[in-house]
Amino acid sequence: MPREIHLVNRPEGVPQPSDFALVRAPDPDPGEGDVVVANLWMSVDPYMRGRMRDAQSYAAPWQLNHVCDGRAVGRVLDSRHPGFAPGDLVRSLFGWREIFAAPGDALEKLDAAYPHAQHYLSALGGTGLTAYIGLLDLCDPQAGETVFVSGAAGAVGSVAGQIARIRGCRVVGSAGSDAKVALLGEEFGFDAGFNYKRDDPMDALADLAPDGVDVYFDNVGGRHLEAALDHMNDFGRICACGSISRYNDAEPAPGPANIFQVVPKRLQMRGFIVTDHLDRLPQFEADVKGWIASGDLRVEETVVDGLESAVEAFLGLFRGENTGKMLVRLASG
Repeated sequence: MPREIHLVNRPEGVPQPSDFALVRAPDPDPGEGDVVVANLWMSVDPYMRGRMRDAQSYAAPWQLNHVCDGRAVGRVLDSRHPGFAPGDLVRSLFGWREIFAAPGDALEKLDAAYPHAQHYLSALGGTGLTAYIGLLDLCDPQAGETVFVSGAAGAVGSVAGQIARIRGCRVVGSAGSDAKVALLGEEFGFDAGFNYKRDDPMDALADLAPDGVDVYFDNVGGRHLEAALDHMNDFGRICACGSISRYNDAEPAPGPANIFQVVPKRLQMRGFIVTDHLDRLPQFEADVKGWIASGDLRVEETVVDGLESAVEAFLGLFRGENTGKMLVRLASG
């Protein structure tokens, strides 16, 4: 019997392993039009913390005592749908489980010849698309401008910073350890970086971006956003992608004390949900595959093995245990 992970408790504050349960599920019983899939890879993402709350948001809350869900890539085992055949590679929203049956219309067929299936959950997946849309479509950085990326060694930040470099920008990033800061320069081509656990972002930006910041890609919120607001140049652009520093707060945190900077500096600050931009997928995939092939974009992934490790992988996101995209490998391809 295949295994799956259920949410069994809605936490206050930092989630615990006891909020989840690893359970056995019935063998798939496909009907007409269904496809049976064995998951090869699944994604864990910071936004899933919001799905643990029973509150309306852009993603539906996970239901108690029911299997969680999220992005996954798998291989078709059996098909009763004319569009799929055994061996096809597919992407779905049926993560957090080993094997499932679902309507074929709920699956996306992928290029099985592409050599790195897991990239469809990282640089070629939602995190890569988030970086691409947030940076290029919302902020439109120009060659010579300074771009600041917080959480720059993470799944979205590492891609956003590299795209800014490809655009000819000067790129400054923050990360949570000296090793990650070194990675920003040595592997991702950032011009400068700082360890936010040691260096205050306000002081670090004064030192590393003395001519100010033109574009801020915000993955963290909190003190990072305050620092960016103080150092933004006139007519700067801020992409509000996430605020991982606040996701486990039991009570809402106060907003930045210097939010008034938006007015005199005539700043543009915009939030977005990546699923509103799926029409950009073809161009995004073509661009990113080209950058990967040319070596302009490095794909960094942290991989853990086995469904039984998925909860710790998810919780590790909030402890900064990932470099690049955090992925769970369920089976070999």
